[in-house]
Amino acid sequence: MADFLTSFRVTASGLAAQRLRMNIIAENVANAQTTRTAEGGPYRRRDPVFMARPFVEMLNREQAAGATGVAIERIQMDQKPPRLQYDPTHPDANRQGYVAMPNIDVVTEMVNMMSASRGYEANVSVLNASKAMALKALEIGR
Repeated sequence: MADFLTSFRVTASGLAAQRLRMNIIAENVANAQTTRTAEGGPYRRRDPVFMARPFVEMLNREQAAGATGVAIERIQMDQKPPRLQYDPTHPDANRQGYVAMPNIDVVTEMVNMMSASRGYEANVSVLNASKAMALKALEIGR
C-alpha cells in the first residue's frame, strides 16, 4: 500500500504544480494592461520554475515519504523590457507620449494555459488509474 501512497504523493505534487501554473497564467492575463504597480512601472510577467526531484529520491523509501514529485523552485519575473505604446493622453505616458505596457502576449499565455490544463488532466488520469489499481489490489486479498 505504501507504493500506492507514493504514487498518490507524486501525482498530488504534479496537480499542485499545474494548478499554481494556471493561477500565475491567469494573473498574467488579468494584468496584461496594468501600467502601474506597487513596485513601480508596468506589471512584469511571472513564470513558475519547477524542479523535478531526482528519481533516486523516489526509489529510496526513507525519503519517499515526503520528497517525491515536482517542487516549485521559484516564481521568476520576466526580464524583458516593457512594450512602449504611443498614447499621449494616458496618465502614465512619458514626455514623448509613450506608455510602458506589460510585455505580455495574451495568445502565448492562452497556449500556456492549455498546456497547463492538459498537464493537470494527465495527472488526474494517473491519480484515477492509481486509485483503480489500489482497489483491484484490495480485491485480490478477498
